Amino acid sequence: MKTVFCIGEVLIDFVAENQGNDLSMANVFTKKAGGAPANVACAIAKLDGKSSFIGCVGEDQFGDFLIQVLKDYRVDLSLTQRSKTFTTLAFVSISDNGERDFVFSRGADKKLTYDKVIKQQFKNNIVHFGAATALLGGSLEEAYTHYLFDALTKNSFISFDPNFRGDLWKTKTDVFIKKCMPFIQKSHLCKFSLEEAQLLSGESKLEDACTSFHEMGVPLVVVTLGGDGTYVSAENLKKTIGSVKVEPVDTTGAGDAFIGCLLRLISSLADPKSIISETDVLENMIKTANKAGAITTTNFGAIPSLPSAEQLF
Repeated sequence: MKTVFCIGEVLIDFVAENQGNDLSMANVFTKKAGGAPANVACAIAKLDGKSSFIGCVGEDQFGDFLIQVLKDYRVDLSLTQRSKTFTTLAFVSISDNGERDFVFSRGADKKLTYDKVIKQQFKNNIVHFGAATALLGGSLEEAYTHYLFDALTKNSFISFDPNFRGDLWKTKTDVFIKKCMPFIQKSHLCKFSLEEAQLLSGESKLEDACTSFHEMGVPLVVVTLGGDGTYVSAENLKKTIGSVKVEPVDTTGAGDAFIGCLLRLISSLADPKSIISETDVLENMIKTANKAGAITTTNFGAIPSLPSAEQLF
């Protein structure tokens, strides 16, 4: 089985449950572990896969909490760094239908520094780039870019999820788009929400957006569509694959559970790149990943809600 290296942020989600999706009206918050790449790493490990997290947390009580959570999920933390900068925080409010509002207080995640020794571990493995905060500058962005080059030179299977957060970019979406391009162009697999696919391609129609991404160089594109499932676009497979029906209470982490499950399944292949042309296998993997995403929405908090192998396989 291949190891999946997940690069990016881990943070504290302070979640206002069932208080509407307007943070200004929320009064009570619950502490949860979060951050898209960390969620993906936990999803893989909980499904009996091998994941390693490359990110940075503060040398504070919140950082201690996050480290312990990832350890509990058996995520490899040998490449995780600590910083004197305070751990990154996110405040999340969730409405009755599971929709969210975010505010970020950025801290230690931006302090990740590049380690050239790590690239040897990438060889013939899988490297997943989750970009929620990684393209906002600082040493994290520099390290992130170096690791993309390392993954390319070490024959890694490269996965990219932009994790666009409007609150982080506001009037600078053009900068976000520009910074995402090298990762889209060099990835074997890109996972987008519908909003991200439209934003990054400049196309309003889903099929046209996927065509644009293929022209950029990515062979396998998956676009999550919430309760409607996932649209998958590869050379010999272009279709929407439905999901199981659930009553969502919190959609936080559903996309991370989806891509984590998909990468876990791909990691079991002798050659991960073969999935690009294995139509039947890919379709079955997407069905399972859809189920993982759906199950995650049925409870509060991304990591605690991730499905186990027994629930999916």
